[in-house]
Amino acid sequence: MLRVFGFERIGVVVSDLYFVDPRPSPGEEGPEHGVRLEVRFLEQGELKGSIYSARPIAVDRPIWRADLLESYGSNGTYDRTHHHPRFHGWNPTRRHFVEELSSDPLGWLQAKLEDLAGLLEHAQVPIDDVTPADLEGLRAAAPEIVDVVRRTLDEVRAGRLGQPPVADGELTSARASWL
Repeated sequence: MLRVFGFERIGVVVSDLYFVDPRPSPGEEGPEHGVRLEVRFLEQGELKGSIYSARPIAVDRPIWRADLLESYGSNGTYDRTHHHPRFHGWNPTRRHFVEELSSDPLGWLQAKLEDLAGLLEHAQVPIDDVTPADLEGLRAAAPEIVDVVRRTLDEVRAGRLGQPPVADGELTSARASWL
């Protein structure tokens, strides 16, 4: 399931995730599932018809990612929870494990979302790439976004989201998610 929050130039996208890394780091072997959240640029396209036509919207270049993941079947552990403080093009930097993120992932996430300027600085994205409405809008919407993440995590843990794709045999690589 994909959920999108849009402001002016910035959007936040949230999705459930099931993932099997084909080349895992030591200690990260085996499947994981949870919720992925990305802060991305949004693009408004030109109208394709009359003034009443639907507007094309592109969820574009990623800026920052948080993965509230845990080993598949270990509900409530947050043992694989990490973030990617910046991207190089479409590719994230390595996983960054932060103690505060594992001990209070939703509180940590809300604090990050409430401080878009700080998040942009760490991502090495110029503040001029966003508007004051993006800064204020994301700050104000952070509690609602975190609530969506919480509810999506509940659905993952209940086995309704973040599940492995149907496959013949053992999965050695998988990514089932919008993100």
